[in-house]
Amino acid sequence: MLKEGDKAPIFKGNNQDEKEIKLSDFAGKKVILYFYPKDNTPGCTAESCNLNDNYNELTSKGFEVIGVSPDGITSHQKFIAKHQLQFNLIADTEKEILQQYDAWGLKKLYGREYMGVLRKTFIIDENGLIVKIFEKVKTKDHTNQILSELEK
Repeated sequence: MLKEGDKAPIFKGNNQDEKEIKLSDFAGKKVILYFYPKDNTPGCTAESCNLNDNYNELTSKGFEVIGVSPDGITSHQKFIAKHQLQFNLIADTEKEILQQYDAWGLKKLYGREYMGVLRKTFIIDENGLIVKIFEKVKTKDHTNQILSELEK
């Protein structure tokens, strides 16, 4: 189980443009790496749009934003186009990055148990260390949740 202070697992995956994205591409930068279950669902849309609406503020504070879900590249392209998202979404169809970051696991809904994406956000510093993990994401106010927590 990953914890704050750990070295962030090195990952690579393809974004919406089929371009390979690696954690090492962001060396020397702060990264908001968020995991979400599915493109174009209410909670995931709220979370992604909140980060997108505050994208200029986040980048002005030195952050790169990267979203990861098990959706494919075509789904990500449609999601980005529909909501004019300004950041990379990685298509983790094999769930490799999800598993590296403990974001794939047992979920419960109406008494039924199943494996699925655990909504989480990791804040990774310029040195590749995890400085904050959000396991209870406020989808409609995630930017404020992140910034207020980091200012403590």
